[in-house]
Amino acid sequence: MRPSLARSLSACAALALLAACATHEVDYQGEGAGLVGPGAPVQAVLETPSVGTAGQDAADDPAVWASASPVTIMGQQTSGFVAGTDKKSGLYIYGFDGQILQFLPEGLLNNVDVVEGLSVGGRPQVVLGASDRTPGKTGISLYTFDPAGTGQNGVRYWGAVATDVVEPYGFCFARRGAEVYAILVGHEGELRQFILGVDAAGRPTARLVRTAEIGTISEGCAADEATDALYINEENVGLWRYGLNPASGAVRTLIQPIAKDILVADAEGLTIITDASGRYLIASSQGDSTFPVWRIDGPAPEYKGRFKIVDGVVDGVTGTDGLAAASGQVGPFPDGLVVIQDDVNDVGTQNFKYVDWRDIRRALGL
Repeated sequence: MRPSLARSLSACAALALLAACATHEVDYQGEGAGLVGPGAPVQAVLETPSVGTAGQDAADDPAVWASASPVTIMGQQTSGFVAGTDKKSGLYIYGFDGQILQFLPEGLLNNVDVVEGLSVGGRPQVVLGASDRTPGKTGISLYTFDPAGTGQNGVRYWGAVATDVVEPYGFCFARRGAEVYAILVGHEGELRQFILGVDAAGRPTARLVRTAEIGTISEGCAADEATDALYINEENVGLWRYGLNPASGAVRTLIQPIAKDILVADAEGLTIITDASGRYLIASSQGDSTFPVWRIDGPAPEYKGRFKIVDGVVDGVTGTDGLAAASGQVGPFPDGLVVIQDDVNDVGTQNFKYVDWRDIRRALGL
């Protein structure tokens, strides 16, 4: 996801280049190189099967949704799911045991996130959104899951949001009061924020409420409603905090510049997790395969240290693109789950590792 060659060409500046930019990427730094920096060692407890695309930079970004009551996905009862993109072919839906529940051959989906708060036809829905780089349908692709559904109930395509971003890259949802935001980060550093809704026919609507320029290649984003903050990683610059309120425009604060042994380029995925000890932002320091953590529920983010995923019952993690977390009871994980993409998987092609939040918390002394 680090097309250093494309940078010199103002990558994807025209639609004619989109397919090449989306499918022929050149590593920048650290991805798959085996370099692992200092950090508290943590082991993953299980992993998903390899994604279907072999021999390429394919697995990318996950999202986690947990339910307080059992739900049915494609005839199987579960307490939620993990969504993970194969950015060359589509979207996987996994159980909390790591096994595949569903695959949607949706094309070049890059980042995925999940949100609640919208209803279709009077039925509350879990909505998934993904940045879509498929030529002819670039923008945000939306999917729904009906938690009250039965039988072959699964994740289904809902609609799309068109944008002026030539190569959609990062994506995250946010809640701010009653509003649901869909936030898109473009390959060239474009920031677009939409209010997502539902029309009378049950189709998605999107109203653009913020347009800003981050500056250079950017991707990971995560929103914290409690502090009205939107965090974005500018890959070769550092971690920024914007206001979640779209009226705040392009105003931002640099929380952490790229720096050795803290955040090493590329700065990639971002996720937030909350428990009784606080609320934490986790980033992927892809250049040295580690994960810096900040506590973000105070007046300013407080750096708490870094962890790395080492060999254990499954292999360790290097070159992570995306990661996601969910708080509280998440299937068999009583205090939360962190799901991390692994660029070099020991068996097969790229996949996703599941990490018990308690192990991270213990390793960092949180």
